[in-house]
Amino acid sequence: MEKQYCKVGTVTPLSSGSKTIALLEYQYQHFLEKASKGEYADAKLGEFFELKALKIKKILENLVA
Repeated sequence: MEKQYCKVGTVTPLSSGSKTIALLEYQYQHFLEKASKGEYADAKLGEFFELKALKIKKILENLVA
């Protein structure tokens, strides 16, 4: 029987190019929109989206600076 390798959970490193910044900006806006929607306002999911947006914002600040 041959070994099989699973790619679930693998992470692709981000480069420091302009495409990376554009992708991160898109993800940041997307998570902010989801966090501000009323359907997630009282749920832990809204908090999760806010935290994801903050993490992406920190990464963007480090890339731009």
